[in-house]
Amino acid sequence: MDSDNEAMALKSIRDAFAIEADAICKEASSIDFSIMLNAAELLISAPRIGASGCGHSGIACRHFAHLMCCIGHPARFLSPSEANHGAMGFLASGDVMLLNSRGGKTDELIPLAKICRQKGVSVIAMTENAESPLAKMADIVIPLAITKETDRYNCQGTASFVVQCAVFDAIQAAIIELTGFENRDFAINHPGGAVGCRLSSESRSLGS
Repeated sequence: MDSDNEAMALKSIRDAFAIEADAICKEASSIDFSIMLNAAELLISAPRIGASGCGHSGIACRHFAHLMCCIGHPARFLSPSEANHGAMGFLASGDVMLLNSRGGKTDELIPLAKICRQKGVSVIAMTENAESPLAKMADIVIPLAITKETDRYNCQGTASFVVQCAVFDAIQAAIIELTGFENRDFAINHPGGAVGCRLSSESRSLGS
């Protein structure tokens, strides 16, 4: 391998960590945390939660849906294509749909927001563009502030993906506090793996 290329690759590795750490710090310093608290309270009230997005945003939504299930709030990732072909029947009045789009103009998501409006499903939008069509149809808008991705061409949704997941992680942490969700509850939903073994052991030690 060319020594110059290797040096650049090593620099890129170091820079990637710095870029993503900086992205999370910028999001934390720019967002109004009360918006996230409002989102957490709305999610708590929902019998069912849907989440949808394309590309990296969609993958982050899968993470979000899994987080919600782990703490006892039924959630499902709806692929935009399937959602537009009947899967929106999963949601009914009183439910919540989270739509994740950096630009807020993703063609596949706009129809989903319209369906939510028709069905009485509340919408949480996560986007950089507060004036976007998606944001204007949302009940709550969680703003994103992403300036740089980790690749040299600023194309791959890397730092933005990390920020989206950090926002979802923070919302989950808030829901745990608001609902009094405990380890023993988590142990029921997550009995597998090292985490499940640890939680089950802790629950037994507490006599539950």
